[in-house]
Amino acid sequence: MDEDFPLADKILLVMDNLNTHSIASLYETFAPEEAKRIKDKLEIHYTPKHGSRLNMAEIELKVINNHGLSARIPTIGQMREEVAAWNRRRNQEACKINRRFTTAATRIKLKRLYPQFK
Repeated sequence: MDEDFPLADKILLVMDNLNTHSIASLYETFAPEEAKRIKDKLEIHYTPKHGSRLNMAEIELKVINNHGLSARIPTIGQMREEVAAWNRRRNQEACKINRRFTTAATRIKLKRLYPQFK
């Protein structure tokens, strides 16, 4: 926070619902005064437990890791080339995530988050 966003009044942080993603983790890591300072600067939004877009990104990162990009790559330029090549292959193969939490199911389960229009 202090390095990347020193002038920000608030930082919007989007996190999934992993049990370690809580304010309590700040107090386990930092002195109480520092943890409170960090907490007061954060505005935390949690993604839904099921069907999170963040989970889909994590799935793709796991796939890329399993396809050989977990090895040390010596330069950022080479890393960009490797990721771009992997991404082209994934797109050519039309790889998809089988998302079972449909839009209709989302609207039922999370109806409190959706506006009601009349």
